Amino acid sequence: MVFDQSIFVKMAIENLLHEGAIGLVLTGLMILLFLGSFRATAAVFLSIPLSALAAFLAIAAGGGTVNTMVLGGLALAFSRLIDNSVVVLENVFRHLEMGEPAEVAAEKGGSEVSLAVLAATLTTAIVFFPVIFLYGVSRFLFTALAMSVILSLLASYLVAMTVVPLFCAKLLGSGHLTHEHGEPTGWFGRVVSNFNRYFEKMLRHYDDTLGRSLLRPAVTTVGLVGASLLCFAFYPLLGVAFFPRTDPGQFVINVKAPSGTRIENTEQYVRQVEDIVKSVVPPNELGMIVSNIGLTPDFSAIYTSNSAPHTAFVQVSLQQDHKVGSYEYMERVRRKLSLQLPQLSAYFQTGGLVDSVLNMGLPAPIDVQVSGNHLKQTYASAQQLANDIRKLDGVGDVLIPQDIDYPALRLDVDREKASLVGLTQKEVVDNVITALTSNGMIAPNYWIDPKSGNPYLLTVQYAEDEVKSLNDLKQIPLRGANSKEPTPLDTVVNIETIPTPTEVDHYQLFRSIDVYVSPKTEDLGRISRRIDQIVAQHKLPEGVRVNVRGSVESMNASFKSFGLGLILAVVLVYLVLVAQFASFIDPFIILLAVPPGLAGVLLFLLVTGTTLNVMSLMGVVMMVGIVVSNSILIVEFTRQLRAQGTSLREATAVASRLRLRPVLMTSLATLLGLIPMAMKLGTGAEAYAPLARSIIGGLLVSVVVTVYLVPAAYLWIHRKEDTAAPEVAA
Repeated sequence: MVFDQSIFVKMAIENLLHEGAIGLVLTGLMILLFLGSFRATAAVFLSIPLSALAAFLAIAAGGGTVNTMVLGGLALAFSRLIDNSVVVLENVFRHLEMGEPAEVAAEKGGSEVSLAVLAATLTTAIVFFPVIFLYGVSRFLFTALAMSVILSLLASYLVAMTVVPLFCAKLLGSGHLTHEHGEPTGWFGRVVSNFNRYFEKMLRHYDDTLGRSLLRPAVTTVGLVGASLLCFAFYPLLGVAFFPRTDPGQFVINVKAPSGTRIENTEQYVRQVEDIVKSVVPPNELGMIVSNIGLTPDFSAIYTSNSAPHTAFVQVSLQQDHKVGSYEYMERVRRKLSLQLPQLSAYFQTGGLVDSVLNMGLPAPIDVQVSGNHLKQTYASAQQLANDIRKLDGVGDVLIPQDIDYPALRLDVDREKASLVGLTQKEVVDNVITALTSNGMIAPNYWIDPKSGNPYLLTVQYAEDEVKSLNDLKQIPLRGANSKEPTPLDTVVNIETIPTPTEVDHYQLFRSIDVYVSPKTEDLGRISRRIDQIVAQHKLPEGVRVNVRGSVESMNASFKSFGLGLILAVVLVYLVLVAQFASFIDPFIILLAVPPGLAGVLLFLLVTGTTLNVMSLMGVVMMVGIVVSNSILIVEFTRQLRAQGTSLREATAVASRLRLRPVLMTSLATLLGLIPMAMKLGTGAEAYAPLARSIIGGLLVSVVVTVYLVPAAYLWIHRKEDTAAPEVAA
């Protein structure tokens, strides 16, 4: 086995599991600090195995498989799975701290937040609705991820409303709580005591700042929303890609020598390319080099990218523990190759499984396809486009794989002379093909072994060293079906030298010439826009047209459909909240947390140098569900307090203060759980880093803004209502 891409898949899954485990440990430590109880932390973490098991059972029942996308969805959801349990547990803790018996605290604590937890779960599940609008391969990839998240979230809701209250009622009594939160004993007790002291100090500071912001709720609301919307001005600075780059631990160099180069000279060029690779990649990081030069003119030519003796490709594999990434080595080899062998045209690609799937079989993420009926005009237009594209900043490689000037021999059969010796044009051609290639192309013969019954393909052709010159070709003997004596080829054929295409490709019945474009960085969007401008400004001959294909085509289609799907998802979330809260206004207040979250995503992606791609868009979807959940906690509890007769301003302030702890606990649990994934700790981690960074950036900004924006907006919008009148609870 020369190249085994299953190693990349196995390592990606292994690293994903490691990142998920590290995230769970960090999340557990955070919850332990907030609650100060090992039993309470254990109660929260019960939701993870139960929810994951339910998701696996549902996926298996549907005929699905466990793959990197399913595991990535679960790793993403692990920190979110405990959110429902954390909200329930925190509310139960609040009642226990008020001195209520464990069973009463469990019943009240669970029932008070049941609506909020249900709304948060449904909204997080609904925001994955845009997945069905994705285009091409991305739809199949992210459907598995979305389903794993949704199934596990629904299971976590059932666990939070059943298992967690039961656990609290039976195993977490008030006496145990007093013991855990009494005088600090040991290092853990001191750590928890110090943490609680700082947290109370932070709560007092929050009360002061919230009180000042509620004095002018209109200014606070408009100011925070306006500042969030202004951040969208940075969007043009953000790079756009279809999928994040992953390091497959290998790369491929497509090499093309000047047209007409003999295969032995091409071999010398390839040997020099291999020497350059060996000089760039250290021996301890170099796996192996496999080169494929030229092609055999038979059916095996279907399975190679080579089109003539002057073409070749060099596959380079790296060791599993290589320190430098594949893209960095590609850049180093590219620079050295252009200096030492400028006569060669080279195109670099990873040759990895992910890129092959995303490019839909094409070797380039951007394929500028020039089509037309006249091959020479089409090729000239493709060359002009290629020259203009090479001048763009950020373009790594530009290659036209086809040639139309390869030297060839044309055999013009003189039908009159051929008929005199009893030969037809077809017989002349068949004789030449059999002599130079084999009869397997035109008249395959099989011999069946009488002992085993196995058929064997028999082919006939001249020995390779029989035809070395044009003279040898002219002396090829021809024998017709009724001919008694052989006839030399040159007696019935006129031979002349002509330029010819090495390959003729078609797209939608038109002859086409490809211009492969590879960017130096992950940003496809900027280069794609500049290429579109070049194509629009280029004057094409009549009958010639240009299509841009490759992963950039899928990227543009997916982004458009995803944007539409996200808008529809927000509308669905609003309608669900309207049904649950029996109000058209409060759901709108809840959704005010979305713009700050989107602004946070944009800023964090810019700061970390991450592109906007389908993975980061999936992070946006998850982030929207989480920030909406935080808003629901504040608005729902405010409604409860108003229903009990509390004044509007007091209800808003008290609800914000009491719900700050669960908001921080759930948000920090998600943030800490995603930090390992965002840091790209191992093989395949590059794919999930944009997703984690989107959620982290959105939460960092949204949590800070939401705890001020939502109370201020609620107070401002409901200010004309009778604050003394109780509000009907939903």
